[in-house]
Amino acid sequence: MLTRRGVLAAAAGSLLLAGCGPQGQRPDDGTSSSAPGDQNLVVGVSLELSGRGAALGVVQRRALEITAEALNRSGIPVGNLLRSVRLEFRDNGSDPEVAGRHATELTRAGAHALVGGVLGDTATAIAVAAQRVKTPFLALGFSDRIVLPLSERTYSFKLTPDATDMARRMVDLLETQRVGRVALLAEDGPHGDSGVRALREAFASSTVDLGRTVRLPAGGRSFRAAAERVAAGNPDAVIVWGTAPDSGTAARELRRAGHRGALFFDAGAVVDDTLSGANAKAVEGAYAVHPACLGGSALMATSGALVARRDFDYRYTRKHGTSVGFAPYAADALQLVAAAARKATSLDRGRLRAFLQTQTSEGIAGGYAFTADRHGGMEADSLGVYQVSQGSWTRYA
Repeated sequence: MLTRRGVLAAAAGSLLLAGCGPQGQRPDDGTSSSAPGDQNLVVGVSLELSGRGAALGVVQRRALEITAEALNRSGIPVGNLLRSVRLEFRDNGSDPEVAGRHATELTRAGAHALVGGVLGDTATAIAVAAQRVKTPFLALGFSDRIVLPLSERTYSFKLTPDATDMARRMVDLLETQRVGRVALLAEDGPHGDSGVRALREAFASSTVDLGRTVRLPAGGRSFRAAAERVAAGNPDAVIVWGTAPDSGTAARELRRAGHRGALFFDAGAVVDDTLSGANAKAVEGAYAVHPACLGGSALMATSGALVARRDFDYRYTRKHGTSVGFAPYAADALQLVAAAARKATSLDRGRLRAFLQTQTSEGIAGGYAFTADRHGGMEADSLGVYQVSQGSWTRYA
């Protein structure tokens, strides 16, 4: 039977292998010529290169630079011209107001598409501004509000998994492990809001009891009081729903507060910072739901996807010394923009948006299936379960 996953597999080559040819070669069929410098594909990027989101933002910048370099080896055929990608970076300092302002400034400066926002609130702010200036935006943050309601987010597309899919996978895991009672510690803001809502829906039809729900204070303030409230209920397990560095800090405070049971993270925790020295003991043995591209193992259905993942890992590791599980979102975002430009035969922002919402492709992080009615494109069966073992993320299921 032809499955949705099979359709993604069939489409994989067009997204993943672009820009992966031998260095220096450019397609030559006698019909294309290089575009002048002012006609390149300009992608405006607003990232958390400082502030709370820097642990995620810095790896995204690296991934974008690596992917742009790969694409520019052969060029992107758009109409009868070969174009290069030009990235324009801005540091939003993890400030939503600054991130929203960047969307407008980058569009005025000539950006054809926007990428960024690794935190839920910064990505949501960019989405609001992108709608106003009618510029396609590919978000790297976690929150359903980035692309919902769709009538107000027609120019925004989310690369990360939907909260509903992560919650269902997490509850399935808890049922398999026969956990009795769970508490939830969720970060403040739109990502935490999405997690609370999705988990309550998932637990409603589960044999596992969702007990106390506590929200972390905003702005990275002390998590001690919140952790103590959770631990006081003596749950069998605690779900920490948040992005790094909050995830590791929350785990550390939970252990200090006396919680000795299991810990479960959503995909926002999967970055080196969560496993760092200060957090290492607290997170050992913890579980995370994350796209199944982490640590070289994958649910990828095609050889093209595996080749692209290995190529990305090789180039990232060679340049930066280690590969990071969160990084492929940005690589996929840039490949999706390039693919939309090829299909649109134009850099017109409206046409790019129209072709982005028809993308069905297998990326490095997982499968995407954007439609006019669905702009949160990560497929549910792209998700896997990982466990921290001896300081590393290890595939569990």
